[in-house]
Amino acid sequence: MTHPYFAKTRHPRVLAHRGLVTAAGEDSGVWENTAAAFAAAHAAGAEYIETDCQVTADGDVVLFHDSTLERLTGDPREVGHVRTRELARLFADHGGLLTVAEALDTFPDTRFNIDVKTPTAAEPLGPILADHTHRTLLTSFSDANRRAAVSSVLRAGAGIRPATSGGRATIARVRALSAARLSPARVLTEIDALQIPERQGPVRVLAPSLLRAAHRFDVEVHVWTVNEAEDMRRLIAAGVDGIVSDRADVALAALSGP
Repeated sequence: MTHPYFAKTRHPRVLAHRGLVTAAGEDSGVWENTAAAFAAAHAAGAEYIETDCQVTADGDVVLFHDSTLERLTGDPREVGHVRTRELARLFADHGGLLTVAEALDTFPDTRFNIDVKTPTAAEPLGPILADHTHRTLLTSFSDANRRAAVSSVLRAGAGIRPATSGGRATIARVRALSAARLSPARVLTEIDALQIPERQGPVRVLAPSLLRAAHRFDVEVHVWTVNEAEDMRRLIAAGVDGIVSDRADVALAALSGP
């Protein structure tokens, strides 16, 4: 049965990767995973935003991809060692920091695809997401992180579990089983999507056998991170259900019709 996360939205899916930073946004110094980047994705018509969460020194679950501040600010400190107030100051001139709770409140019609980057985020996510499971998908490269976060949400009293996307181990098992023409039914229990790169080094992750197996069990396949319109159209023509893109505006235009 299809999870409500996918109900009454456009297919193929377009997931705005960390929001949308337009050329104008780049010129004004907007960062990914910020209120401004999310607002730009929303304004472009994106129904889904892919984002990431880390936990600050205060225990707040914030939307931030990296484990450290190095790439964005040159500061080598880990996010977990920085107070939320200081992080908010750093983000103030770059689009605005968001906690997960603030993002849900600020964008009440948006569906969020949240990558649980650290195991410390799993427990505090529970009460934050409990009333929003119809519009959240939890994922992680670590299946353990994903499962812990889902369990926390259910313990917090959610009426339904959030949608989920399998981690690296799940994807590898589905890829291997489908290639061997074996059923991945058990592996795909409570999995709603497989979010994968088209290739990982020399390995073609998006194999026709994986796509067929996923669809046999009503599991969607989303490919990341695709920024060229020609590639988007090619992947959708091959049967992919969704595109994760830095250029949600391009994707929405490219996939809007024949």
